[in-house]
Amino acid sequence: MRVAALLAAFLVSCTVPLIAAAQLIPTIVPDCNGPNCSVCDLVKLAQNIINAGIYISIFMSAVFFAYAGWLYVSSGFDDVGSVTKAKSIFKNVAIGLIVILGAWLIVDTLVSNLVEKDYLPWTSLCR
Repeated sequence: MRVAALLAAFLVSCTVPLIAAAQLIPTIVPDCNGPNCSVCDLVKLAQNIINAGIYISIFMSAVFFAYAGWLYVSSGFDDVGSVTKAKSIFKNVAIGLIVILGAWLIVDTLVSNLVEKDYLPWTSLCR
């Protein structure tokens, strides 16, 4: 439990500066100033946030898969509690990743089918 808390604290301390500097990163916040902003800028911002969330979730899932693997291997199959905890982490991370990527796939498929074929891919509507 202590290792997981230290790992989580380390990851949060690494990602908080990136989140705080989001307005300085041009890939997250679109460049519009005041009255020059349009609905397309809001759509771009939402798409950039979704993409960043997916990238972060994939990175975090890889970290937790590695942690669960380490916990599983280091238990030596003698500590039933560690093996059960590792299997639980594997299962929960896999389910979470499937839910996140499945939600993105459902939204992408729905929007792609609702948009006219001239505008595919739909993310190019506001370019």
